Amino acid sequence: MTNPTPRNLTLDQALAEAEARFVARNPRSMERHKDARQWMPGGNTRTVLHFDPAPLTMTLADGCMLEDLDGHRYVDFLGEYSAGLYGHTNQTIREAVIAAMEQGTVLGAPNRYEAGLAQELVQRFPGIDLIRFCNSGSEANLMTFAVARAVTARNKFLAFRGGYHGGFLLMDGEHGELNAPYDVELLDYNDTAGAVEAIRRIGKDLAAVTLEPMMGSGGCIPADQDFLEAIRKETEAVGALLIFDEVITSRLSEGGLQKATGVIPDLTALGKYLGGGLTFGAFGGRRDIMEHFDPSRPGGYLHAGTFNNNVLTMAAGLTGLTQVYTCKVAKTLNAAGEDLRRRINVLFKRIGMKAQVTGRGSLMCIHFTDDPIKRPADAKKADPLIKRLFYMEMLERGQYMATRCMITLSLPMGHPEYDGLVRAIEDFCVDNGPLLRELGYIRD
Repeated sequence: MTNPTPRNLTLDQALAEAEARFVARNPRSMERHKDARQWMPGGNTRTVLHFDPAPLTMTLADGCMLEDLDGHRYVDFLGEYSAGLYGHTNQTIREAVIAAMEQGTVLGAPNRYEAGLAQELVQRFPGIDLIRFCNSGSEANLMTFAVARAVTARNKFLAFRGGYHGGFLLMDGEHGELNAPYDVELLDYNDTAGAVEAIRRIGKDLAAVTLEPMMGSGGCIPADQDFLEAIRKETEAVGALLIFDEVITSRLSEGGLQKATGVIPDLTALGKYLGGGLTFGAFGGRRDIMEHFDPSRPGGYLHAGTFNNNVLTMAAGLTGLTQVYTCKVAKTLNAAGEDLRRRINVLFKRIGMKAQVTGRGSLMCIHFTDDPIKRPADAKKADPLIKRLFYMEMLERGQYMATRCMITLSLPMGHPEYDGLVRAIEDFCVDNGPLLRELGYIRD
């Protein structure tokens, strides 16, 4: 797409034009958002989906396509922040959910699916000997903190700046007003020496170190192998636990990044796509830790939750892992992601664009800097207004992604969708060439 609107050589003018086009193109979404503000604060019940002047209201989905209230169609590269791995209308999962629904949904008892799903997850993830289900990745992460404190009888935690472990465990140092009241010290991601020093300094008071083996909301930043290995070694030395938040990264191999890296945690938090597109969370780990949840054991930990074994989720999750996202399919999807990321980075280099795509496998994020990105602070050096302009113009080109320019792949996608994304990115760079050169984002 070549935008007919003349390019202005100031970023503010370019953004103003893009926002004006957005409002003109989406009157129904604008009106829907206005109405929603009467009943929800800011018209919103999920902060990450907010976008000024108004988020798009989606009304129809099929495969990897979305359609909004105003009739525009998009390739869904948001993928529900990685939860939408199966796409929107996987027939195999759909049939499993319908079959389960026809036999009753709120049984108040163990059901025929949950043990099978548990078995599949234990067999895939090397750090999980026993597992329990809950309702979200946020809940799963919160449970790993609670378990670590209980089994170690210690109160101190280490985590990493820019990490996100759910709505109650934001590790950005700025928006933690609603955080659960755990004693958490924040370190810099991929700073091996700093992590080793902190673990040794806290020593016998340290309950656990928690981390994402690739930061998700922090910008799809993979952990260095020596960083992970050093933390594993040092936590073992002081008797602390290592927690992997694999809510997002579990899709990056058939057994998550713990299997791909060979660094095995004591506890793992899971969520997102593993529920087959339905509400899901799980936490698991070493047998000696998880056996505390055995209700037949004297003094066992109480873990309740009406929908922990929700019949529809259990059926969808089990069907998805055993019949759709098999180990072979996981390898194929993540290889496609590696190739797509390579293609975009080659494009940026050919154009002379100071930008890059970080990530691993089927998860990636575009950053408008060519400086090395090892932690979220590195990514924040770029002007956020460029990212906003890119996001809005990608919408005009039919590409739907996270406002932070995170991209997740789904199984219905193929070469037409990947080629379309690469073309849209190139069009953005070409159409905005004068502005990007003026701002120093394209080298002469």
